[in-house]
Amino acid sequence: MRGPRIKKGLPRPVSPDDAVGLAETVEELAAQDWVGCRDRAVLLLLYGAGLRISEALGLKGSDLPLGQTLTLMGKGGKQRVVPLLPAVRAAVDDYVDQCPWPIGKDDPLFRGVKGGALTQGIVQKATAKARRVMGLPDTATPHALRHSFATHLLGAGTDLRSLQELLGHASLGSTQIYTKVDAASLLDTYRSAHPRERD
Repeated sequence: MRGPRIKKGLPRPVSPDDAVGLAETVEELAAQDWVGCRDRAVLLLLYGAGLRISEALGLKGSDLPLGQTLTLMGKGGKQRVVPLLPAVRAAVDDYVDQCPWPIGKDDPLFRGVKGGALTQGIVQKATAKARRVMGLPDTATPHALRHSFATHLLGAGTDLRSLQELLGHASLGSTQIYTKVDAASLLDTYRSAHPRERD
């Protein structure tokens, strides 16, 4: 027998201040300066450019130096071009300057403390530590930063088709979930601000 379909929960974005705060707190809590720069750069790529964590960790030395855009190969071999904010490029440059390991063209851009490729688990662990310090919920994960990127762009007026391209979604249906997220936050704002709601 097939079990009932479980309804997909809505992504839980964090606020713009909390997204940037997570990246800064991860840097402050790191045991070594270069590790802090590395983790900050990874989180800013997720929030500032909407990368999946696997895409950020899949970057290589050949992607350097970063320009105003980055070409990525996402899920299903789908290629997309994402714009990079100056703050994101600066964070990656800071990390590259401080990284103790040489980064050749074929080497992973983000390295672990022993020189191997950085893993998702290390980034998730550092983010969990930072969110506890900041008092954020368990939903404030690296993946939530990608959700936040999408939700904040949609809230600022980005159309769904453009957002689909930026996120690298194969179907528009995957992107439409963010309209529900935006509607949910709009409803929260309405409930907290409308005078009749407080009677």
